[in-house]
Amino acid sequence: MSFKSIIQDMKGELGSISRKGFDVKFSYGMRSRSHRVVQDSSVRIDALKQSCWANMPPELLRDVLMRIEATEDTWPPRKNVVACAGVCRSWREIMKEIVKSPEFSGKLTFPISLKQPGSRDSVLQCYIKRNRSNQTYYLYLGLNQVSTDDGKFLLAARKCRRPTCTDYIISLNSEDVSKGSSTYVGKLRSNFLGTKFTVYDAQPPNAGARVTKCRSTRLVNMKQVSPRFPAGNYPVSHIAYELNVLGSSRGPRRMQCVMDAIPARAIEPGGVAPTQTEFIHGSLDSFPSIPFFRSKSTHLESFPSALGEGLLVLRNKAPRWHEQLQCWCLNFNGRVTVASVKNFQLVASPENGVAGQEHENVILQFGKVGKDVFTMDYQYPISAFQAFAICLSSFDTKIACE
Repeated sequence: MSFKSIIQDMKGELGSISRKGFDVKFSYGMRSRSHRVVQDSSVRIDALKQSCWANMPPELLRDVLMRIEATEDTWPPRKNVVACAGVCRSWREIMKEIVKSPEFSGKLTFPISLKQPGSRDSVLQCYIKRNRSNQTYYLYLGLNQVSTDDGKFLLAARKCRRPTCTDYIISLNSEDVSKGSSTYVGKLRSNFLGTKFTVYDAQPPNAGARVTKCRSTRLVNMKQVSPRFPAGNYPVSHIAYELNVLGSSRGPRRMQCVMDAIPARAIEPGGVAPTQTEFIHGSLDSFPSIPFFRSKSTHLESFPSALGEGLLVLRNKAPRWHEQLQCWCLNFNGRVTVASVKNFQLVASPENGVAGQEHENVILQFGKVGKDVFTMDYQYPISAFQAFAICLSSFDTKIACE
């Protein structure tokens, strides 16, 4: 049997297992069309124990898995890579070693990839669809550059208005967007005027983050239950929109983002951005997915000023006035086609001390391409989760800025 035949047979068997239920299962698996999320502990599948792959030598198994990872480099075929990681613990450990983070591979594979910095060498092209009826936003990975009709579902966010602020709850599951869900990954919170926002991660942004002691409780059948995993609100970014300098006229917005979890030196040659390696979770299925009724947020012990601690600061790239078109313009390289006050490009601020190419490099760009459809392109050092949260801030009403 040739090596190519071995790989084809394994893909075929993985495909049949995938159709039985775990084609995207890995910790928090993702499924594009149905948007369902399958928990790792929800289904125990041991189909390969009875197959010819059960006693494959480790060296040959690693070689086969490496070839599958190399050939299935785009979605939807890349679901086979996720399926391999869901077979058993040993397969999972091998796949975690083989599959590189988006920073080096330029690919979004496992759900944790959404919390990791984007590619250094290319731009990850995504798009956001807005559902006005239920105030929900969906993030997709673009599968081609010419259409936003189909894509790989990544994240969902739901707008929740409160008396003094607005929250955008972000989840891995489009059908269960709530803070009490086991697929909750973070949130965006605005002030009353919609001029200042804070992005919160549900888990520490890096291994060295220190947290204050807190009590977080859920009420289950009117009884108090303590969670088994360290859920909380960890600030990872602060976004501020400045007062419109053009007064009452409808001009471009000015925004600044302080990335609390990313040092300014990350964008320098040889710089490193913090990278999460796995979701922190326990026996999630032992608790029902109900919202928090009472909780005290978990915060980092202290957050010094951005300049004092050398945090990365992003500013929107200033547009230029086009005399012939009589409008403000930015070069989106064809990725934005509809004029909107929401459109923006973020670059490293001069406050970071960078100059030249690092300062001109667009880290995140967002813009309108159709009714309720927007493109979102990002790259290192921010993650898809951070980029999505920043773009959500552009949707919120800004009383003092327009």
